[in-house]
Amino acid sequence: MLMAIGFWFVIVCALWVLALRVFPPPVTWVMVDQANEHGAVQREWCPLGGMSHEMPLAVIASEDQRFLHHHGFSWKAIKKAMEYNARKKGKKVKGASTISQQTAKNVFCWPGRTFVRKGFEAWFTLLIEALWSKERIIEVYLNVAETGKGRFGVQATARSCFKHEAERLTQAECALIAAVLPKPRSFNACAPSGYMRKRQGDIRRQMRLLGDVFDPAVMERTRARIEKEEEAEERRGRK
Repeated sequence: MLMAIGFWFVIVCALWVLALRVFPPPVTWVMVDQANEHGAVQREWCPLGGMSHEMPLAVIASEDQRFLHHHGFSWKAIKKAMEYNARKKGKKVKGASTISQQTAKNVFCWPGRTFVRKGFEAWFTLLIEALWSKERIIEVYLNVAETGKGRFGVQATARSCFKHEAERLTQAECALIAAVLPKPRSFNACAPSGYMRKRQGDIRRQMRLLGDVFDPAVMERTRARIEKEEEAEERRGRK
């Protein structure tokens, strides 16, 4: 009986993920929560090809610079977060979620910090990494992520704050949207604070350092840099 339940659970989950490889996610738990709070939400699906080329770069530079080179989890980031949280007991917990994990959480999971919810997040992270391309993961993320109070996706904020379509976003505007993502209900791209402007500048510098992350030559250079960093980290750990 348990084996049959487990088998059908895997099948249903895989079919769900495969369907969303093609179709936009209709709604998320967070959207429902925000709709109840604000009466409605702003969202409009925008394909990756309909966005500024700078938008995925801004989010990768800000949120997960190893996105194109990991398989859903950044063990280095997890290790650093655990070390930080061990030092800062009783204070704000630092997370280490990748873009893949955030996408899985937003699309397939409910809000909360329970071990069960984190388990489902990890499970769906593995599935989307196996069944979706990296381009699809970042496309879905950029459409379901909160980008302001009652706003979801870059198109909603492009129209609300900058009065044009996502495909016309400048590098500075993309960096400003990326700066909102850690606290979308506190930060506002329409009226950025001094802290957000600083974050925007930091993200733009990281964008210039990374270059066109989807270019094969850039991807190879980034992969080589990451491997060197990991080797250096291992040597320091052995000392």
